[in-house]
Parts: sequence; structure tokens; C-alpha cells
Amino acid sequence: MNRKAVVILGAAMIFIVASGAYFWQQNLGSIDSNLTILGKQVTAEQISNGRETYAANCASCHGDNLEGQPDWQRRLENGRMPAPPHDESGHTWHHSDQVLFTITKFGVGAVVADYESDMPAFAHNLSDEEIAAVLAFIKSTWPERPLEAQAKITANDKDKL
Repeated sequence: MNRKAVVILGAAMIFIVASGAYFWQQNLGSIDSNLTILGKQVTAEQISNGRETYAANCASCHGDNLEGQPDWQRRLENGRMPAPPHDESGHTWHHSDQVLFTITKFGVGAVVADYESDMPAFAHNLSDEEIAAVLAFIKSTWPERPLEAQAKITANDKDKL
């Protein structure tokens, strides 16, 4: 390859990398202003941290892509329910932020008395900030309709507190 071709190829690669970095940065900054968790505006850093925390603590049961376990609506042989999806096909968005936070921190039994679940409580493993970040990440993946419905549920739940 001659020198001119190397220079042109190098310049093209620099342009592609710089453009990618620019657009990646722009997308991180374009979070829906209505996206909140527990009454606070969600940040790009929170979503990024939540994605990492989800991968390390939740994905083994709820799936890398929030898809949940197969047949998640049918009881397992032990009588418990499989891990549900956290994408729009599941029911996560049917619950308020506070309910989701409480379930994650203290377990399902904290919301539904005497309910036995394979999901552990994360009170001793994750900080409140990490739990909120996971929930922010999950919510950031939802399309507009479930996000708006969940925001209304959260607003109604606040009225009851």
C-alpha cells in the first residue's frame, strides 16, 4: 500500500472513531426528561451503573436482555414462579417505583405476605443507590407506552403514602 493510501485510510479511521464517540456521547445525554426513579431524574451514569449491576446480580435469572425465564407465568415444580421478564412483555412496569425498590431490597415477601420466591432480597448485597440504578436501567429500556403507564402507577402510589 502506498503512503497516500495509508494516510487516507488512517484519516478515515480517525473520523469514524471520533464520529462514533461523538454520537455515543450525544445519546447518553439524551435521556427522556420524564424518566425518573423514586422521584429523581435518571442520569446516564445511573443507567450505565445499573446496566453493570444488573448484569452482575440479576441477569442470571432475569436474562441478559431482560427476557426472564422460559414459561415465566407457570409455576415451577417447587411451587414458585420463574423469574419474570423486565422488558415490556412482563409485568414489572405494572408496579410503582417504590414497590419495585421494596421487592428488590427486601424480597417479594415484603410486598406480598408469606409469598415464597427464589429471588433473594438484596438489602445486604446492594446499596439503595445500586438498586435505584438497576431500576433506572430497566426503565430506560421500556418503550413510551409502558413507561407512561408505570409513571401513573408510581404517581398514584405516592398519593397513598
